[in-house]
Amino acid sequence: MSLLEVKNLSVEFGTGDSKGLAVRNNSFSLEKGKTLGIVGESGCGKSVSAFSILQLISAPGKITSGEIFYKGEDLLKKTEDQMRAIRGKDIAMIFQEPMTSLNPVFTIGYQLIEGIMLHLNMNKKEAQRYAIEMLNKVGIPSPQKRIHSYPHEFSGGMRQRVMIAMALSASPDILIADEPTTALDVTIQAQILDLLLELQEQEDMSMIMITHDLGIVANVADDVAIMYAGEVIEEATVRDVFENAQHPYTKGLFAAIPHIGETKENLSTISGTVPSLNKEPEGCVFYPRCYNKADECIVQSIPLLGKGHKVRCVRVSD
Repeated sequence: MSLLEVKNLSVEFGTGDSKGLAVRNNSFSLEKGKTLGIVGESGCGKSVSAFSILQLISAPGKITSGEIFYKGEDLLKKTEDQMRAIRGKDIAMIFQEPMTSLNPVFTIGYQLIEGIMLHLNMNKKEAQRYAIEMLNKVGIPSPQKRIHSYPHEFSGGMRQRVMIAMALSASPDILIADEPTTALDVTIQAQILDLLLELQEQEDMSMIMITHDLGIVANVADDVAIMYAGEVIEEATVRDVFENAQHPYTKGLFAAIPHIGETKENLSTISGTVPSLNKEPEGCVFYPRCYNKADECIVQSIPLLGKGHKVRCVRVSD
């Protein structure tokens, strides 16, 4: 059994007549000690899917259907008090922009110590000593001094390291990293990714890496779920997807990647636009943009088909 399994998850935003499904019948799974990459363009529902796991969807959003199993128990049936105990301790999350996740009026140490005392039942002195150890573990220089610094006194890369220290302080089973290298230069990106992989191996931790960068997925993930317009349209091992992409959208993504030594006047593109989420699609959500469409594609909604390599496409066998 998978450590985490999401089944037919749907999340709706809006009120009255103005409603839209940001996530629609989403399913994916995470194995123990593995990394799942969730890839897709902005607005496809990657972060919403991750927030749903921890029940962090705020109004006017709500989870309308689905199941989220962690160690065989459905998280959507947990009370808020039960979820509060799970967040940070069993399943932790690194958010996209650390400056908005850290409170600017409290020191780094105060914010670290607060979570450590809550989840590990340490007193303040023990928690401070442990917080210094965690800052040192994630590569913060002079942690005894920097623990008294405020978020604005750190660079973007250092703030992200602080967020990693906070997330890993209770040794969670699962770490969800929501585009952890956004707005960082490529050198710092590489350092943060290397740090996450190193800590994952040390802690025997599972990880969900949310990104729009296929290069990051190739370097850090074992399995990958490709999302489009609120749906997972392809899920398989990284090797299978990179070597044998099946869905027309996934093929379009790979065709758009420039390659060193290749000369083209124009990069390949996918024609058309992303559909509105306010209207329930008839059949395949990618149908209007697909080069391989057929009448059967719009007869009914299409599930993920296949066992190891799953694809939301009825034309895959063709």
